[in-house]
Amino acid sequence: MKRRYLLIALAIVLVAASVLTYLIETGERGRGRQERPIRDLNVTRLDAAKIEDLGWDPKRLDAVFNYAAGLSTDSFMIVTNGQRVGAFGNLSKSYSVHSIRKSLLSALVGQQLASHTNELRLEATLLEQGIDDAPVPLTQLQRQTTVRHLLRSVSGINHPAAASGSLQADIDRRLGHTENQPGTIWAYNNWDYNALTTVFENATGSEIAELFDVGVAQPVGMQDFDRSAVSYMFDPQQSEHRAAMFKMSARDLARVGSLYLNRGAAGGQRILAENWIDLITTDFTETGFGGLRNGHGYLWWIPAEETGLPEGTFWAWGLGNQALIVIPKWNTVIIHQSDTTEFLKRFIPLTRSEKMTGKEAIMQLILSCRKPAARETEYCIEHRFIARREFEKLISLVVAAREESG
Repeated sequence: MKRRYLLIALAIVLVAASVLTYLIETGERGRGRQERPIRDLNVTRLDAAKIEDLGWDPKRLDAVFNYAAGLSTDSFMIVTNGQRVGAFGNLSKSYSVHSIRKSLLSALVGQQLASHTNELRLEATLLEQGIDDAPVPLTQLQRQTTVRHLLRSVSGINHPAAASGSLQADIDRRLGHTENQPGTIWAYNNWDYNALTTVFENATGSEIAELFDVGVAQPVGMQDFDRSAVSYMFDPQQSEHRAAMFKMSARDLARVGSLYLNRGAAGGQRILAENWIDLITTDFTETGFGGLRNGHGYLWWIPAEETGLPEGTFWAWGLGNQALIVIPKWNTVIIHQSDTTEFLKRFIPLTRSEKMTGKEAIMQLILSCRKPAARETEYCIEHRFIARREFEKLISLVVAAREESG
């Protein structure tokens, strides 16, 4: 497949996205709280008796969807025991999943490890794999980083990377600017994920789009994915390693979640290595963020007990609170998507033309939708940015809607 490079304008979009990622992780100082116009959503649901049979409280589930109606969520669905408990939005429309790309890359690694043709070794070092970087080369110590270190986000390598943006501030705080012993310090570091993409493609001799299509999308029965949904972000002035970006629909994301609920099997076929899912929830690192992003393992997030989500839950997260949540104890997958296109159209000019910092720009846009005259505009109803606290409130309502305690 011909390699595709996005235009400079799209690179700016991703930089903006990573700025927002940093802001979401560190909080918005409560700016997300505002009076929200309620949209008239076409929610499809099972009948009350079936909902109860699946372990949900129908009235409390009403509260979940009523709250979501006040957000700018574009697609939302809850699937339990393979049945769609409730959903709204165009579930076949593909949106940029932003940083969920990392969990999809993790799935590809798990799939490759299950293949009889596997050439990927988790304990292989970057040196053994022939991996370096340019224009700034890696040190000999940094090249002792293993593939597993990249998967666990503990390379300790503070190197310029495509798509890092203002994530760099947190990376600098955690890693500093000197060498670190590989495997000792965790950081949400796009260099790790981009280098892992290079390692993976070198080991397999194929590109991400082809391998995901053949190894994951087709076996799990995705309906909307095609290879053109994968593109690359590349910044050769920073690094030679590319970021592989995905677009995906809600119903196809749900199929990824179901693959994990089914212990890595689909249609009687083993897709993921047998221990892959266990590694996510046992070999993770505490991040210091707490809450929904309390831990991070093999490119998935692990929520804290305080969130109310049961032990064994893990989830993928991206800009705008794109989410793929896998809850094995409830045999449930939850999908949340929000199209960030209109938000970024407003965000980018503020950071470029108005010379605002990312923090200043996001604050202005959140505050702008609190003004009475703006609340009823199409942007503030349909497209505004969903703040971290709002998403956390949505998940707390989901937890409250469960009749079972375990």
